[in-house]
Amino acid sequence: MSFSAVTKNELSRLPISDKCCAIAELAAIVRMSGTIQISGMKKINLKFTTENAAIARRIFSILKMIYNTEVEVMVRKNKQLKKNNNYLIVVNDIDISKKILEDVGFINHGENSIFNVNYKIPKELIKNRCCKRSYVRGAFLGGGSISNPEKTYHLEFVTNNEEHSKNLSQIINSFNLNSKIVMRKDNYVVYIKEGEQIVDILNIIGAHQALLKLEDIRVLKDVRNNINRIVNCETANLSKTIDASLRQIENIEYIQNTVGFKKLPKSLREIAELRLEYKEASLKELGMMLDPPVGKSGVNHRFRKIEQLVEDLKKEV
Repeated sequence: MSFSAVTKNELSRLPISDKCCAIAELAAIVRMSGTIQISGMKKINLKFTTENAAIARRIFSILKMIYNTEVEVMVRKNKQLKKNNNYLIVVNDIDISKKILEDVGFINHGENSIFNVNYKIPKELIKNRCCKRSYVRGAFLGGGSISNPEKTYHLEFVTNNEEHSKNLSQIINSFNLNSKIVMRKDNYVVYIKEGEQIVDILNIIGAHQALLKLEDIRVLKDVRNNINRIVNCETANLSKTIDASLRQIENIEYIQNTVGFKKLPKSLREIAELRLEYKEASLKELGMMLDPPVGKSGVNHRFRKIEQLVEDLKKEV
């Protein structure tokens, strides 16, 4: 099961308490995945479709709790490519369907304006902070997804209405987050890509188990990345040390084969002999072998003098 499905299953098991929050959650689900079926003279039915059985049960429970009406649930087997079942939740009662759509602000009140669809989120639905959280939760259940955090950090909400995407992004950003909107084919995608902000939004919608799992993965990835950085840094430093050592040995052997060590001052002769004996030693280690000991910068200064001497000898040839 994907990380996204596990998160939605957790959210679907959360208790449905306050009516205002339940309506806010339902309002989001209606806008994200609801379908209005029109038949005859302004006769409407409300339908919801999902591939997640837990979400289907939650929609059913919210409808029964608030409206205490008959709700039909159908399961359709998708034979193509052995995909999951499709769950269809249908409110057949015309008056109840109309009341639901009016309560969630999806259609205007009044019989003459029944088909005036409104994707904009009514302010009275989300005036309380708890209702904002519920709306974002409903939007995630109705049209959201989250990537496997072991691969990448990405959480998104897909809606087919531009105004709704802007409203949803504003609600999310009211929690000090930074969601953005991008167009994908004919849909508007509200998304968050930063791991820390995805943790925050999971906390907002109540997916605490998913939050802990994501945090564990984030910590593990951070440790792994830090180890890789340390190893890469040490490898780079080791490569530099080896390259410098090879260059120093080449210079020393050039002097040895031309003018000989007798031409070198005592300080340069000592460091040259140590380098030939300890080819893999660092500058600091070589400095500690001298009597008296010399610091890293002092050893480096002596090798620069040897290098300059080699350049002068080559010019004379």
